[in-house]
Amino acid sequence: MNIDTFTVLGLHHIKEEVAHHAITDLGKAQVRALGPHTNLKQIRALLDEITEAKRILEKSTSVPIHGLNGMDHLLKSLNKGISLRPDQLVGLYDFLDCCRKLKRFMEDKVHIAPRVASYVYGIEELPHLAEEIYRCIRNGMIDDYASKSLEKVRKQIRTHEERLKEKIQQLLKKYKTYLQESIVSERDGRYVLALKKEHKGKVSGAILDVSASGSTVYIEPDELTRGQEQLLLLRVEEEIECQRILSYLTGLVEEQEPSIHLAVETMVHYDVLFAKAKYSRAIGGRSVEVNESHYISLKAGRHPLLGEKAVPLTVEMGENYHALVITGPNTGGKTVTIKTVGLLTLMVQCGLHVPVEEGSHIAVFQHIWVDIGDGQSIEQNLSTFSSRIVNIIQILKQTNDRSLVLLDELGSGTDPGEGMGLATVILQELYKKGATLLATTHYSEIKDFANQQEGFINGSMEFDLQTLRPTYRLLIGKGGDSQAFAIALRLGMHPKLITAAHMITYKEEKEYETVAETSAQKEMDKQLATNRYIKRHREGKEKQIHVPTFVIGDNVQITETGEFGIVYQGPDDTGNYVVQVKGEKRMYNHKRLKLYIAAAELYPEDYDFAIIFDTKENRKKQRIMEKRHVDGLTIEREEE
Repeated sequence: MNIDTFTVLGLHHIKEEVAHHAITDLGKAQVRALGPHTNLKQIRALLDEITEAKRILEKSTSVPIHGLNGMDHLLKSLNKGISLRPDQLVGLYDFLDCCRKLKRFMEDKVHIAPRVASYVYGIEELPHLAEEIYRCIRNGMIDDYASKSLEKVRKQIRTHEERLKEKIQQLLKKYKTYLQESIVSERDGRYVLALKKEHKGKVSGAILDVSASGSTVYIEPDELTRGQEQLLLLRVEEEIECQRILSYLTGLVEEQEPSIHLAVETMVHYDVLFAKAKYSRAIGGRSVEVNESHYISLKAGRHPLLGEKAVPLTVEMGENYHALVITGPNTGGKTVTIKTVGLLTLMVQCGLHVPVEEGSHIAVFQHIWVDIGDGQSIEQNLSTFSSRIVNIIQILKQTNDRSLVLLDELGSGTDPGEGMGLATVILQELYKKGATLLATTHYSEIKDFANQQEGFINGSMEFDLQTLRPTYRLLIGKGGDSQAFAIALRLGMHPKLITAAHMITYKEEKEYETVAETSAQKEMDKQLATNRYIKRHREGKEKQIHVPTFVIGDNVQITETGEFGIVYQGPDDTGNYVVQVKGEKRMYNHKRLKLYIAAAELYPEDYDFAIIFDTKENRKKQRIMEKRHVDGLTIEREEE
C-alpha cells in the first residue's frame, strides 16, 4: 500500500469521519493512524469487535470513556526524578474513577459482547492509590490534613498571619500622618507601610520599594521584621512538607505505572472501538466475509463519502473472471464504481464496517494499485499521458497475485489507435501476473478484447435514453452501447446521418430509424438539404483592410514584447506602421500595436517631430539648407 492509493481512494476522509466520533485526543490520534492489515484472522477479529460494540451501543449509547486527557503526558513524566503536580494527580484520580465506572458498565454486557466486555479485565482499579490521592488532594491543592506536619505548620502560619495583621493595623494608626495611603501593602510577600517620601526618616525600618514617581516609599518597620522572618520560615517548612507529600504520591503512582499504562491502552482501545461502531451505525455499515481467494461480492455497496446520493453497487468477481472492463458515457459513474470497490476493500482491511447488504464478501490484498485521474507533474515536466504511463510502469513492476489494480480511462490522452494497443497489452500483462483488475475505458476495441479474452468480462454503466441521464448502475456481462448515436437520434438528428456515422466508426452497416410525425419529419429532412448554388469564393472584390487609425507621434505598445514606441509613419496597404522603439525604427502590423497615449495629448499642434525622429546632425543641416544653398551638403536618413 502507498500514500497515493489512500489519497486517491479517500481513505483519509474516512478516518477523519471516524475520528470525529472518538471522545479523547489519544483515541482520535489512533484512528488517524489506522492502516490496512493483511492478516485474515486479525481482520476478522477487528470486524467482530465492531459488531459487538454496536450491540452495546444499541443497549446503552452512553459509554463511560473519558478522563484520558493529560494521561499521556503524565506517564511520560514518571521516573524522571520530578514530582507530579496536584492537577496531574487530580487528573489521574478522575481516570481511575472512570476505569472503575467502565468495569461496572461492562459487567452486564458479557452475554451480548463477550469479546469486547472481556477487555475490561485488563484494567486494575488501584483503590489504595485512588484513596490516597483523594485524601491528600482537594480542590486542586494539597489538603491541610494530608499529613500531621502539614496541618501543624499551616496552623502556625495562620496564627502568625493574624498577629502580623493586628500589629500592622496598630502601626497604621501610629504613623497615620506620615502615610501616603492608609492601606496594608505587600512587597515580595512581606507587609510594608506606604510612606510619603519626605517622612521616610520618621519610621525605622528597611526600604523594600519606591513608587515609579518616587513620591511613595515602601518601608518594612523594624517592629514587623522578626515576625515576618518567622512567617517566611514557616512557609518554607510548608513548601518542604508539600513537596514530600507530592513525592510520596508520585512514588505510589510509579509503583503502579505498568497497571496505569495498561489501563490507558485499554481505555484508548475502547474509545477507538466505539468510534468505529458509531461510524458504522452512521453509514449503515456491517461486517463482511473476508477471504484470500480473490473473491469479491458486493451487494448494494455504497460509496461511504457520497451519503444518500450513492447509488448501490452490486458486483461479483473472482470465480469465473478476475478482470472487469467497464465502459459507458462520461459522468456515468465508471470512476466512482472502481473507487467504491477499492475504498471498501481498504476500509475492511483497516478493520472498519462498510455500507453493504448482508452476504457480501471482500478479498484481502497485499497491495492496492491505482491509476485514476490526472497525475500531471509540473516539477518533472511530464504530460498527463507521460505521468500516467510512468505510474503504470511502476504498477507493472510490483503487481503480483495478491494485488488489486484499479485503472481509470486506460490508454487515454494519446493517439486512439496507439492508446488502445497499449491498454490491451497492459491489461493482458497485469492479468498474467495474477492481479484482480477493474478498468474503465472508452475504447470499443477493448470491449471486444474483453469479450474474447478468458478471465475478462465486460460491464457498462446504465443510461436512460428516455431522460438522457445516466442511472449510475453497473450492468455486468454487457459492454456499453454507442450512447452518442442513441442520444443524437433521441434528440432529433436524422437517422441517415447516424447510419453514415456508424459505418465510419465500426466499418459495418446498421440502419437507424426514428418514429416522427409528418411535420417533424419535414423539419428533420432539412438536415439533409443541399445548396446547389453555393459559392465558396467571391470574385471581383478586393480584400478590405480595416486597421486602427494611428497618427505620427502616437505612443503605442507592442503587444508581443510589452515595449513602448512612437509612430513614425504608416499605414501601408497591408496595415503596417513604422514605429521608433529605443532609437530604432521598426515595422509592425497594426494587429500587434495598442494605443497607449495619443499624440494630441503629448504634443502641441505645430510640434516638430523631427526632434524625436531625426538626428541632431540632420536637424542642423536642415536649418542651414533652409537659409542658403551649400555645395556638397547632404542629409542621410535610415531607409524605412
